[in-house]
Amino acid sequence: MGISAEGTDETRDSGPGIKSWIRELLKKDLAFSHIKVIFPTAPARPYTPMKGAISNVWFDRHKISIHSPENHESINSMCQTLTDLVKEEEASGIAKNRILLGGFSMGGAMAMHLAYRYHRDVAGVFALSSFLNNNSIVYKELEAAPQSLPELFQCHGQADELVFHQWGENTCTRLKGLGVTSSFHSLPNLLHELSLQELELLHSWILKKLPEVTEIVQ
Repeated sequence: MGISAEGTDETRDSGPGIKSWIRELLKKDLAFSHIKVIFPTAPARPYTPMKGAISNVWFDRHKISIHSPENHESINSMCQTLTDLVKEEEASGIAKNRILLGGFSMGGAMAMHLAYRYHRDVAGVFALSSFLNNNSIVYKELEAAPQSLPELFQCHGQADELVFHQWGENTCTRLKGLGVTSSFHSLPNLLHELSLQELELLHSWILKKLPEVTEIVQ
């Protein structure tokens, strides 16, 4: 399972940063006896919404808006990089249907691109405070090739002023219309941040999707 974030806060724009943030909220690590949790870090790159300043982000974009066109070059390049990470886990013996992809903010968008365009046989996807653009290539590719798709779990703060709650709802509605089984959890008074409540909801969903397998010896 992978969790990724976005460079919106210099203390939380890396894998170790979001792992520490989760530990602060849960008072323990997000850990499971039978699941390996990976916290990758987005590469440092010039980020247009920050006037070209270097930030750890999964892809570039013109601005943070559901109405903005996607930067397919940077998204597609990162999908290939993250596919290598998925392949490494498969090579280590992890079955594809035992892998979850997800993240916070841009990390959640990256997970949706990765799963619904390249890895439709993973166990599921989670996106926290995330959205897809109105003209996302994800929607276009799902329209062209309908098939069995991984379940989506979303949480979004109703008070989010960076990635508006409506954008997350719109993403959920669009994906449902294309055949994705999804659940959307609205969190009152939550800004663009993680919360204890959503992490507890996520923890339960992860265990539902990846239950511990009991090996029967005869």
